[in-house]
Amino acid sequence: MALNRRMILLGGGGVLLAGTGAVSLSFLQTGSSEGYAASMAASRAALGTDPDLKELVRFATLAANGHNTQPWRFRLTDGRIDILPDFTRRTPVVDPDDHHLYASLGCAAENLSIAAAATGRPGATRFDDAGDGAVVFEFSSGASTPSALYDAIPRRQCTRMEYDGNAARAADVSALAAAASVPGVDVVLITDRPQLDRMRDLIVAGNTAQLADAAFVRELKQWIRFNPRDALAAGDGLYGGCSGNPTLPAWLGPIMFDMAFQTQAENDKIVRQMRSSAGIAVFVAAQSDRAHWVRAGQACQRFALQATALGMKQAFLNQPTEVSKLRPDLAALVGLPGRRPNLVMRFGYGPTMPMSPRRPVEAVLA
Repeated sequence: MALNRRMILLGGGGVLLAGTGAVSLSFLQTGSSEGYAASMAASRAALGTDPDLKELVRFATLAANGHNTQPWRFRLTDGRIDILPDFTRRTPVVDPDDHHLYASLGCAAENLSIAAAATGRPGATRFDDAGDGAVVFEFSSGASTPSALYDAIPRRQCTRMEYDGNAARAADVSALAAAASVPGVDVVLITDRPQLDRMRDLIVAGNTAQLADAAFVRELKQWIRFNPRDALAAGDGLYGGCSGNPTLPAWLGPIMFDMAFQTQAENDKIVRQMRSSAGIAVFVAAQSDRAHWVRAGQACQRFALQATALGMKQAFLNQPTEVSKLRPDLAALVGLPGRRPNLVMRFGYGPTMPMSPRRPVEAVLA
């Protein structure tokens, strides 16, 4: 989401002007961008040649996940790591059946699997449907198998900016499709402009429906972090700087959000983002159950890592999967009628932005 920059003026003398008031930035206590960048670099430091289980968990937590809620807990035992759903981090308005939560577990499981294989501790992933359901990674033995996807793990990010508008190279599209191949999941890549325009219309329709829901807006607002200090303190959420938004103190950010976060402005932003993107990827699992939602997350994570390895950017535009009445239209558009589309991701060539925060490993251990 983008705050309207015309409403916020940063003067060269370090003064924030909001309306007619002026407040010295030295009193805002928003934290420094430099300190934030240093913390992000530490959380994304390369693994050593023989990482312990906690280090593998650190790499797993760098996975994509809805609203950056990080809805997972990791249980370490001999020979395995269980990735458990953390329902205290649900987003019940946008994700009432925990579909995105389980897809997020799949994203983390794929990071874990790739990192373990690259550092000489390969294994296999399975879904345990008992109880709340968990993704189980069981170690085996074998030689290390480094890969471009492994190298991309600490560099992957959801880039919610406009891209450069260039078409995707054919070789890149083929590589993306190959990387995202996961049993039980179809991945439809759209690069044709008329079909992208139809996708745009569905996304805008979903966005309009969501922003008309006051509960949705309240839930989203709870996960926004308006400045580096608050983002680091929470270790989660949607830090505005990652989307190019100005730093705001905690008391001012919510006020400016309410003033600037308007349906037409957000829809116009989506139109620009879609126009600047090279394509859209739609992930559709063969069945609609928790195990397949996890698989959709695994396919999506592999896609995002391959895009990163190719120098491409990506970001979610999940509105037509989240608004249930639009899912049949999306399924028909991608040629898979009767199925539930799981995730939508745009991709292209764009800028590198600040990384999203992550909680420390100790905070996510079960």
